[in-house]
Amino acid sequence: MVLEIRKYGDPVLKKESQNVETIDDNIKKLLDDMVDTMREASGVGLAAPQVGINLNVVVIEIEGKVRKLINPEIIAKSAEEETVEEGCLSIPGVWEKVKRAARVKVKYTNENGEEVIEEGEGLLGRAFQHEIDHLKGVVFVERISSLAKNLLAKKLLKMKKETLRIMKEEEGIKL
Repeated sequence: MVLEIRKYGDPVLKKESQNVETIDDNIKKLLDDMVDTMREASGVGLAAPQVGINLNVVVIEIEGKVRKLINPEIIAKSAEEETVEEGCLSIPGVWEKVKRAARVKVKYTNENGEEVIEEGEGLLGRAFQHEIDHLKGVVFVERISSLAKNLLAKKLLKMKKETLRIMKEEEGIKL
């Protein structure tokens, strides 16, 4: 099932997520729904906060390989960094250069309850870092240069206001 992707300005994107205690059918369904949602939006990664759920759950699909990460954490980063343009499903139409570690080592639990340690570089390493940031309430535009932030400020403010306006309208409808 395709879920609604929350947009910039939604408070759920700024909250720190909680660890998953038990991998049950609900978590497995969430992971599957997140994969469907990511694919529908033509993304390479999606974190649970982006669908309104503050749990430490991420899905990534690169070169046909789907990874379902539960409680992921970066356990090592290279000193070498690289600056590459990034975008985000929660901030449509915005692409900016972000400096990140060139390589990372990540530890997570997969949907079968097995611990996985995986190294990533290039797009995979960047996706690990970008999605794990979401779990900490950090969106990529917080990692761009001051100049780029200043140039984007009006666009981001407009996006935030629109998101909050829509949320308020939806709240009024629910009453």
